[in-house]
Amino acid sequence: MNQTHTMQRRSESGEPSAPLAAAPASVAHAEDLAEFRGMVSSSFVPLRVSTEAHGPFAASISTADADSVVFTEVAATPHLVERTQQTIEDGGSGYYKVSLLISGSSILVQDGRELVMRPGDLSIYDTSRPYSLLFGEKFRNLIMMFPKDRLDVPLPFTEQLTAVDLGAQHRGLAPVLTAFISQLPTQLVHFTQHSRARLAQTSLDLLGTMFSSILDASPEQRDPHQVLLQKIYDHVDLHLGSEDLSPSSIAAAHYISTRHLHALFNQSGTTVSTWIRERRLERARADLLDPLLADRPVWVIAAGRGFADPAHFSRVFKAAYGMTPSEFRRGA
Repeated sequence: MNQTHTMQRRSESGEPSAPLAAAPASVAHAEDLAEFRGMVSSSFVPLRVSTEAHGPFAASISTADADSVVFTEVAATPHLVERTQQTIEDGGSGYYKVSLLISGSSILVQDGRELVMRPGDLSIYDTSRPYSLLFGEKFRNLIMMFPKDRLDVPLPFTEQLTAVDLGAQHRGLAPVLTAFISQLPTQLVHFTQHSRARLAQTSLDLLGTMFSSILDASPEQRDPHQVLLQKIYDHVDLHLGSEDLSPSSIAAAHYISTRHLHALFNQSGTTVSTWIRERRLERARADLLDPLLADRPVWVIAAGRGFADPAHFSRVFKAAYGMTPSEFRRGA
């Protein structure tokens, strides 16, 4: 199933991420398992698909995407989907997949947890680690897939929520998120690229708000290191515009050594400098999309996010997103 890629971003694994601006929607059908395997791996990440069900196999996949957030509805007869160590080595790490089961039932297994899903249930899983999804009957499932760095929640925290019934964890926000993402894919075709990008960001903001609320609801269960990391992440976001933001200034603000600071980030699979750069780029990118800032020069936006040198900002932005800030703003 082909999609039109006009802009890509590298995921944390160094692989191309989902398209930032592609055709609003596409639909594909499969009449046998072999054809479906190819469709699944090209629509998501490399996966192993099998079935023990007797009788004919049939499936359809419809896809809509906006700004690296891809919404895919799968309707199919019973089968098993597995993200194995081999398929992980084949590529596609660095994404989260949020699943909203529309009909049927399934069993999601990841990180030693097993979740039985019913219609209306919401869950999340991580393509960087093995998982399996067993569909024992005909079903419809909506998957929202996006690069992990697009979610404004620290990675170690989100890992606590894989293969968990998110609706049961937060009965207030889960229905809001469910209603939003269930309607969004079919509506994206009616909006401009800029509006699609804003709507995609709204879905991520809702998800991040729900995750933060779930995690904050039980602070006694949180590791002290994770609590400290959250404070550091918040500090970084608050001081992104400061040229003085550095490992030493961050460590001093939290009364820890720079060695301890680097160790905390290393355990999270990144570095302090990488985290700062990516957060600055994400915020600058969001500013360039913001219609309220349309009259603000690119260099002013860059400076406000900690990039004092416009030429340097243009280079790192193009390396991350495939086009210069000005080109991105014109395309949006």
